[in-house]
Amino acid sequence: MRTVVFAYHGIGRIGLEALLRHGFDVRGLVTHSDDAREDVWWPSVAELAAERAIPILRRDEAKEPGLEEAVAAWAPEMLFSFYFRHMLPQSILDAAPRGGFNLHGSLLPRYRGRAPANWVLVNGESETGVTLHRMTRRPDDGAIVDQERVEIAPLDTAYTLFGKLEQAARRALDRALPALRDGLATETAQNPQQASYFGGRRPEDGRIDWNLPARRIYDLVRAVTHPYPGAFTTVDGLRLFVWWARPLDGAAGANPGTIVSVDEDGVVVAAGEGRLRLVTLQQQGSPELPAAVFAMAAKLVAGRRLGEMESSH
Repeated sequence: MRTVVFAYHGIGRIGLEALLRHGFDVRGLVTHSDDAREDVWWPSVAELAAERAIPILRRDEAKEPGLEEAVAAWAPEMLFSFYFRHMLPQSILDAAPRGGFNLHGSLLPRYRGRAPANWVLVNGESETGVTLHRMTRRPDDGAIVDQERVEIAPLDTAYTLFGKLEQAARRALDRALPALRDGLATETAQNPQQASYFGGRRPEDGRIDWNLPARRIYDLVRAVTHPYPGAFTTVDGLRLFVWWARPLDGAAGANPGTIVSVDEDGVVVAAGEGRLRLVTLQQQGSPELPAAVFAMAAKLVAGRRLGEMESSH
């Protein structure tokens, strides 16, 4: 089965490994360059392709000149997309008579779009998964070939959740690829009434709204903590990154954003509902510190307010 792979990220490497494991003839890999603004913590799919002598094209857009011709020259029977960050135009999908298939990091039709592993945490979900589906002109709406569910634990971060999704991807692909290769796969149409769509996230989306319940703020913190850009508030006109926190039971006891107490376990801040214990903090331009140590250095005491208007720093 001749195929061309569009892939990036750790799951892109897992996808390429699975295709090779199941005997697909991978004629070429299309990937894109690392973004210097990102913390690249995943293994390289391009390195694996180079090790297997698979031709590599780097294209930062799926509509760049020459890409359509290059894919057609590889004469694929089938295409695969594994965490490639751009939709493939119909002209490229048409190059493969048996169609194209994408591995998406959610249980479609929910959480179509970008950054699903972050969004499910932001929204406090208890379950997610991966979906292998046929590619169409619309994002993530093609018929489903296979899915694998993943439980989200209360302490999961986006990083630990990605580890679970990688394992789920291996299981789903090992089930689905032999049937796809042999023309025996079944496909189930998605229910559009159950669909939800989320766009990409920016570092600015990590700003904490203290009017939200403490549990929702905690979900934001764990969704964007390391290796992502982080949740933040402000103090003394500078950004204060909250790299870890935990929600606490009980009434807020003060206006949202107000420090309720400071002790050896951290800084407790009132939220719109409940309280949040800040565990690890980092002020803009300074080292990351335990919250209790930072509070001592920054003279944070009960009654001070976080989240005031930022300066131009």
